[in-house]
This record gives sequence, C-alpha cells and structure tokens, in this order.
Amino acid sequence: MTFSVDGIAAFLLLPLAVWILISGIDDLIIDGAGLLAWLRSRRQKQPGRRELLRIAQRRIAIFVPCWQESPVLERMISGNRERVNYDNYDFFVGAYPNDVDTIRVARDLEMRFNNVHLALCPHPGPTSKADCLNWIYQRMCLFERSRLVAFDVIVTHDAEDVIHTDSLRWINFYSGDYDMIQIPVLPLPTPVSDWTHGVYCDEFSEYQCRDMPARQWMGAFVPSNGVGTGYVRAALESLAADEGNRIFEPVCLTEDYENGLRLRLRSARQIFVTVRGDEVSTREFFPRTFRSAVKQRTRWVTGIALQTWERHGWTGSWADRYWLWRDRKGLVGNPASLLANVLFLYGLMVRGGAFGQRLGELGPLLACTAAVGLYRVGFRAYCVGRRYGWRIGAAVPPRVVLANCINTLATVRAMAIYARARVLSQPLRWVKTAHQYPCISALQPPRRMLGDLLVANGYATAQQVSEALETRAEGQRLGERLIEMGYLGQEDLYEVLSLQSQLPFSAVHPREVSQRVARSLPKRVIRELQVLPFRVEDGKLLLATPGIPPGSTASAVKRFTRLDVRFHLVLPDQYQRLVRELL
Repeated sequence: MTFSVDGIAAFLLLPLAVWILISGIDDLIIDGAGLLAWLRSRRQKQPGRRELLRIAQRRIAIFVPCWQESPVLERMISGNRERVNYDNYDFFVGAYPNDVDTIRVARDLEMRFNNVHLALCPHPGPTSKADCLNWIYQRMCLFERSRLVAFDVIVTHDAEDVIHTDSLRWINFYSGDYDMIQIPVLPLPTPVSDWTHGVYCDEFSEYQCRDMPARQWMGAFVPSNGVGTGYVRAALESLAADEGNRIFEPVCLTEDYENGLRLRLRSARQIFVTVRGDEVSTREFFPRTFRSAVKQRTRWVTGIALQTWERHGWTGSWADRYWLWRDRKGLVGNPASLLANVLFLYGLMVRGGAFGQRLGELGPLLACTAAVGLYRVGFRAYCVGRRYGWRIGAAVPPRVVLANCINTLATVRAMAIYARARVLSQPLRWVKTAHQYPCISALQPPRRMLGDLLVANGYATAQQVSEALETRAEGQRLGERLIEMGYLGQEDLYEVLSLQSQLPFSAVHPREVSQRVARSLPKRVIRELQVLPFRVEDGKLLLATPGIPPGSTASAVKRFTRLDVRFHLVLPDQYQRLVRELL
C-alpha cells in the first residue's frame, strides 16, 4: 500500500471503524442504564411542591468565585435574589485584590443587600477557581465567628448563573440524606443560528438526560457540574481534615469533577436531582464563538481527562473505573470523530482506488458503524427537542460536525498545554472564558398552564383539574373553581400562581407598612390597577397585588415613581385589609 492520501485513508478506515463500533456499543450500554434509571425514578417518591415549601430551611451559603466579573455580577446577584424562593441564604462573592472593578461591584452589593458578602482572596489573581473557593470558605468561617451563626450547606455558582426558583428548596430537601446534591445545568435557549452555543445545548441535553442518571443508577461517582452543586457542611469538612484544609483542590482546573470523585472515594452519598413534572435546572449562557468554546473545553479536557488521570489513576469501584474510562475516552474519541467526518467527505468525492476497494471489503462493518452513528445523532436530537423544541433539535446533525471540530482542537491543545506544563514544571492556570448575563426576556421561563403546574407539583390530581375545567361557569377561573369544589386551598393556589408567574408570594401586615409608602401612589391608581406600595427596598418600590398583573401595569405605575417596581402576590383578603387600614 503506497503512502498516498488515498492509501493513508484506506489504511485508517479499519481501525477507525472498529473504534467507532466499540464506542457506539459503550454508548448503548449507557442508554440502557439511563432507561433503567428513568424507570427507577418513576417509582421513587418525591415531595410535591406544597410539601417542599413547608420543609424547615437550613442555612445555605452560596459561593460565587470571580475574576473580572464586574459586567455581570450585579445582575446575577440582584436577579437571583428576586427569583430564588428561599429565605435562609447568603452570597459570598470571591474576588482578588488586583481585580478592582469586581471588588467595587461586590462592595456596592454588600452595602445594598444584607445577605451579600465580599470574600477577598489574600493574593493577586487569577489562580485557580478551586483556590478562590477555598478562600471564600475561610472568609465564610470568619463571618460565622463574628456573627455567631453557622451554615449547614454550601452551594457553588458562577457569576452568570440563573438560579431556578426552587433550586435551593430541593438542595435543602435532599441535604438531609445526601452529602452532595447536583441540580441539572442547562444552557439558556438561543436562536438556531447561534451554532456554537447550540453545541452546548446538544451535549448538555444528552448528558443530563442520560449520562448523569446512568452514573447514579450504576453506583458510580456523580461529578459536580461546578454550579448548582450543594455540599453538606460535614462532607466538606471531612475533605478539609483529610487534605490539609484543601476543600477544593487548588491545582485542579476542574475542581468540580475532582470533588465529586474525592467525596465518592470517602463513601459520601451523592444524588443528581431530577424533579418530575418540572425542569428544575441552573441556566446560563455558554461560549458563543468557536474560539471561546475551544478555550473552555481545553480546560475541561485538561482537568477531567489528564489531571484526574495523573492524580487518581484508575481508582474506586468497578463502576467508578468504568466512568473514568468514559470520561477519558475523548482523548481518542474526539479526534477519531472528526477524522470519521473527514473520511466520509473523502468517500463522497473519491470513487475507486485503494479507498474505494477498502470500502467494499469493510461493507458490513461500516454499515454497522453508520447505523450506530445515525442512532446516536437521532437520540441526541430527541434529547434536545424535548428541552428546546423541534427547531433546535432538527439542527443537531450539522452541529455534530461542529462539535467534533471544537472537541478535537480542544483535545490537541489540552495535551500540548499539559505536556508543556509538566516538562517545564509549571502550574496550570485558571483558563477563564468571558461570561455574559442574559437579558430579562431570556430569564422568563415558558409560561406553563396552571392545571399542569397544579398536577405536577402535587396540589391537585389530573382528575380534579379535569372535573373543574368541565364544570366551571363561563368566565370562572380554574383556581376559583377548584377552591369552590374544596379540592384546593387559597394559599395553595397562590403558591402555584407564584411559581407560574415567577412573582414572590408574601404575607404583608398593615402594621409593617408605612402610610407614607402606602400612599406614594394616587388612590385612583391603586384602585384601578389593584396594586398597593408596601416597602421601598434596594431602590425598588415593592407592590402588593392580589392577582398576576398584566404587562402594562408596571409601565402605568412608572408614571408616578422613579423607582423600579416589583410585584408581590398577596391573598385577596389580605390585600383588602391593607387597603382598608392604610388608605
């Protein structure tokens, strides 16, 4: 066989086909494990939202490590404070002394909000994200001593995260039985034309739908996703005691993955949370350009596939070792996938020759690999379509090729960077990608029907909702009919309306409201719009309302105040009492 392009292509065809077939069978095993995990989850009991809201709240510390995050930090903190349906938590924002812009924003947030605290690292940055997290932990300990308080759970987030309304509720619930709780992480939806970000939508959808549940079902370690991870305090303290006070390993570029493995090796209980009937997940924008995606994935490959291999080898149970193999096979699989794309295109252009002859000889094997590949793309499209709709799902095939290019280049760069660092005995640095915080429209979840939310969250049965829909009077609302039939309490209804509208549900008492604030809007406006001012907080005018206000209400109120306005749902009887006693 000559060393021509055709000869080399023909030579590579067999080993490449064998690898793809082995990898495809490996993926089919995980498909089966994911299916079994899904079937088991259907039999497991979860609390309904009504029960979830009544569970005693442990004190939670949210760690936000930062390096040059001043453009997004303010919106992340203020936006999530309004969104999160939990009371007993504090933000600890980690920053470096040479990042003056981030410090300025964090100081401002600290002055505005009593549950936001700056955790300043003692040395210039950037170091590693893990190092920053370790210093945040130490600053939290100082805060506890000075305030005589104690945090029960630590949750990690990044400065671009959109935290789900009930995320902390679920972490709080599972923290009684598990040492590490992982909330799913998904990219925010973007247009089909946003190809690079679409790759993240594809891979995260498949990973969260199949791989994470399969890992748990097989008894393997659950890696932290870096954000939306809750650690019970005792679990982190055990890491500190065993490893020289290093809760997060400073030398690791993927301290999240590392911590999942470290905890597992100490027999910690871990869970990946899948909430039936609701898409509870941490959302964020991921890199949206080819270059930034390669940069981020270079860090992932370096940390997950290379550093962890060097530090831990093939350790743990058979299930742990199997998943270590899956996490590291990308070192071969990523370049192999791109090479398969290249050979496919070459085969379309070339007829005959050594390559054409080899195609004929390997016909049955190549047919199997083609079938495996088509199934893999179809399965990914199904996972994406479930979460993002059929338009995004239909664009999966071309994005697979783009993903292969990104992952291959990241793999090559990771091996080069890792080899250079080892040869020169240099530390690996925190390779940071620029972050973007979404606009208000991107934060709004798709509006779900009230009946679906009532059933999904355990407030009513499907039969009760159906009966109420069939028997309600013309113009009568579903919630009103369910209350009338005795199937639903008024407070329960407002808890679900709060979930549907993403508005806080509050108890406001007249004695807590200043008449000056209550009368800051004309009486005519209050009566017409059904909104009553009850507090000024952090430069915002908080308005009590007995119903979900239409979109025009905010702009109508803004004609009479320079403050931003925020609506809080209150029970109708409580609203009438406020109006009666304050106006």
